[in-house]
Amino acid sequence: MTSTPEKPRAADPAWTSPEGEAPPVAIGPLGWLMLAWRLPVLALWVFGGLLIHLALRLVERPLFGLRRPLTPHITQIVCRGALVFMGLPLRVTGIPMRGRGAVVANHVSWLDIFALNAPQRIYFVSKSEVAGWPGIGWLARATGTVFIRRDARDARLQKEIFEARLRAGHHLCFFPEGTSSDGVRVLPFKPTLFAAFFAHGLAEILSVQPVTLAYVAPRGRDARFYGWWGDMSFGAHLLRVLAQRRQGRVEVVFHEPVAVAEFSGRKDIARHCSETVRGGLVARLPEGSYRAPDQ
Repeated sequence: MTSTPEKPRAADPAWTSPEGEAPPVAIGPLGWLMLAWRLPVLALWVFGGLLIHLALRLVERPLFGLRRPLTPHITQIVCRGALVFMGLPLRVTGIPMRGRGAVVANHVSWLDIFALNAPQRIYFVSKSEVAGWPGIGWLARATGTVFIRRDARDARLQKEIFEARLRAGHHLCFFPEGTSSDGVRVLPFKPTLFAAFFAHGLAEILSVQPVTLAYVAPRGRDARFYGWWGDMSFGAHLLRVLAQRRQGRVEVVFHEPVAVAEFSGRKDIARHCSETVRGGLVARLPEGSYRAPDQ
């Protein structure tokens, strides 16, 4: 957590906001004081929790295999505490799904890891590049993230992995936009990953729950304050967030799950989820903050 890597480039060009980057925020004396206690406390909390998580996995893996009855609770506790130490209030609306299925959400920032894990037990699906990122990659691997490559040659293997995890009762979390955005719009959902839900009879037993992540900026800050996109530095963004004395908030909205079998195919369900998530964002952002995807 103390390292400050540049955000690695994905195989595809990173998305950039039409309005450009958010205005720079100078860190004043009070901000440096906030950093002086928040950064080390957050690092100790997160990586201390990681050590406990790894120790439990030594027992959990041979006894339960793919099932993880213990470690997801540690992940939840760590993520809830991390938001508290960052001073970022979390508001939750709706109820996380209980049955078999997956979660799809808009993607705004590295903060999504904490915001989505805090109220539910999930496993992220992420591009393979993330596994090599310092800090974030270590946490992702330890907590059961499924890494995928954007290569047609791996499509069959990835479907088999998804199917095994879903049948084991894991709630996989997808970001169908394929990239993070500035938090004031929802980019078009790519239907590719939704194809896994229609494989080998899974459609009859699975549901998908759309989830909206809405970050409300601190008073006086740019509405995109919490967004992390394009070539923005992870280290600089981390410091900016932790130095903010009075934070805004993040709202997690759990929409009604939908049965996969009710949809004709991956494009149909991707469209429904996209519209639902977008509607949740429009309703939660301050008036005038939301932007259409092409703006």
